[in-house]
Amino acid sequence: MQSSEAPVSMEVEAVPSEPSSASASLPPKPIFEPLKAHEMSDGRVQFRKVSVPPHRYSPLKKVWMDIYTPVYEQMKIDIRMNLKGRKVELKTRADTPDVSNLQKCSDFVQAFMLGFDVIDAIALLRMDELYVESFEIKDVKTLRGEHLSRAIGRLSGKGGKTKFAIENATKTRIVIADTKIHILGSFANIKVARDSLCSLILGSPAGKVYSKLRAVTARLAERF
Repeated sequence: MQSSEAPVSMEVEAVPSEPSSASASLPPKPIFEPLKAHEMSDGRVQFRKVSVPPHRYSPLKKVWMDIYTPVYEQMKIDIRMNLKGRKVELKTRADTPDVSNLQKCSDFVQAFMLGFDVIDAIALLRMDELYVESFEIKDVKTLRGEHLSRAIGRLSGKGGKTKFAIENATKTRIVIADTKIHILGSFANIKVARDSLCSLILGSPAGKVYSKLRAVTARLAERF
């Protein structure tokens, strides 16, 4: 039996959507000034101390102004020489623009103490990707007596020729202080220079190291 009632159409009541301007009515995001170095540490002054070895005391006197000027005027870090404790002391100021400047200045002074020239070490203040890596000859191979002397001679070469060749090829700076070796440069370049120096310590002739160095530096140049 068919129903005589007409089909009832279902009407869905449309819910009024919220105005799209609701997000616009939110308060604007606050804009904060970047914190200064002394504000990051709750107003406390941060210090660094770098010890001065006895053999670097006289060279430090001669180039003190070359070290003082960029640290104080450009990096805005206070620096002084503690004559009693034989240490170079560094501390942040109220107008130090970046908290990392203190560590950069400390690395710069430390690099000079290791034996690098000021004009080479000052690159640590201007570039972020530079490092100093140190190792000893005995870390590579245990040598004594004349064998150790010959290894140091192979590293330097006649008149420093081998050392300069490695420095120029890898864009690094190398200091050979007795049995300790310090390398200043970028991470990839330090690795290439260190591999060349280790080969010389292990007894490879300089000619073989040069040819390998040329091949590696050519590959590096293509990559970058």
